[in-house]
Amino acid sequence: MAAISSQSISKKSRWAWFCAISVVMVLADQWMKNYAVQHWKGLPPRPFLFDIFRVHYAENHGAFLSLFADLPKDVRFWILTVFNGIILLGVSGYVLLNKNVSRYVFFAFTFVVAGGLGNMIDRARFGFVIDFFNMGLGGLRTGIFNIADMAISAGFIMMIPLALYGEASLESDAAPEKLDGVTGSATS
Repeated sequence: MAAISSQSISKKSRWAWFCAISVVMVLADQWMKNYAVQHWKGLPPRPFLFDIFRVHYAENHGAFLSLFADLPKDVRFWILTVFNGIILLGVSGYVLLNKNVSRYVFFAFTFVVAGGLGNMIDRARFGFVIDFFNMGLGGLRTGIFNIADMAISAGFIMMIPLALYGEASLESDAAPEKLDGVTGSATS
């Protein structure tokens, strides 16, 4: 298995990658949400590929799986828009200004920020997030999600090895040892 480089990204590259990923993710997310409003709003869910994939328009007034949806609108605004905005700004500053951030951590956090921006735009514009995808088999289904949620999930999935094994396990630049085919011992 290939190791991930521990080298940090140059300041110029960090800004370029951060902006490129964020712009592409936000544009794709907002375009799909606009398409969903125009073509799927008010329609029943539409199954595809034996109902493994489902297009299901929904307006999520809360966070992940409608968390906080029952709170008053003003409280939701402060938690889901203002507080999330501060967190996204802090994470953005961390990955853009900290020259010791590894490439792996940089890309994981950048995907989280890009997705967070897409959903925050919805909350600021509408007071809710537009969702439209659903996956599953039979009664076992995901929540309804969007492209921004996929970016956030990708970033968090990238962080699982960090949480389990630490960054050092992902940062080895050393080549794997060659094994002697007869004895199985390491050779130099």
